[in-house]
Formats: sequence, C-alpha cells, structure tokens
Amino acid sequence: MLLLVAHANMIYETVADLGPAGVQAAHSTLIELAKAVARSRVDDAEPQLAPALTQAAKDLADTHLADPELSGTMLARELNVSVRNLQRAFAAVGESVTGYIRQRRLEEARLALTAPVGRLSVSELEAHWQFADSSHFTRAFKKHYGRAPTEYARSTTPA
Repeated sequence: MLLLVAHANMIYETVADLGPAGVQAAHSTLIELAKAVARSRVDDAEPQLAPALTQAAKDLADTHLADPELSGTMLARELNVSVRNLQRAFAAVGESVTGYIRQRRLEEARLALTAPVGRLSVSELEAHWQFADSSHFTRAFKKHYGRAPTEYARSTTPA
C-alpha cells in the first residue's frame, strides 16, 4: 500500500512535466501497483516500480530517522520487499539506501545546529541521529558540508 501511495503522490507532483510516454508509463505502473495491492503481492523486481519503491522507502525512512533500527533491512521488511530489490531500486535512481539515510540524518543535524533556540551539542546530535561516535559524525558532516559541525554552527550564529 505504501508503494501505491508513494507512486500516486509522485505522479501528482510531476504529471505536468511528463510527456505522453511518461503519463502512459505512470498510468501503467499505477494500475500494476493497484493490482498488486489487491492481490497482496508486489513484484518488486519490476523495473518500472523502482521510482515508486524508492520514494516509499524514502518516505518511510524520513519518519524513522532517529530510530536506531533504521536500515535497508528494516525498510525492506516494512515495504514487504527483499533487501536486494530495495537496493536495486535505489541504484536505478542513482542512490543507495544507506547513503540516503546518512544524507538525511546529516541534513537534520545541520538544521538542528542552526536552530535559533534549543541547540543541541555536537555529541547530543551525533547520538540523536545515530552516528557511531563524534569523530565519525564530524568526518561525515565535514565531508558533506565542508566544515566541522562546531565551525558550521559558529558561522551561522546571528551576530
């Protein structure tokens, strides 16, 4: 059901930008997903389902970012697909499951560092967003944003 909703939302957001072939592909995929929901079985190996599967996994991951159990395995289990097919779906759109989760957690940590009130310390952020330790968090943050978390927070603090 999550795949069906994710695909329907994706169509809604992009239908104006789709050409006739894109509309037909989206329509066909929507019908196949609806059939799969009715049969309670999704053929997650179907290549046309990769964008919908990826979006459903992202939507689910976004609601569980602070959960220590969040992983490709957990997402696949919740979406009733195999881990391998979830990985293939992400690869089809040029991403990885773990890369998406890390990027979103880093983004949320960055937003928390720039919060006008109630800022958490770097060690609190690293623990909250499930990084192994502060050096791992600092390295990942610096690689993604070009500055260490403390430097980033200082540079965005209003004068």
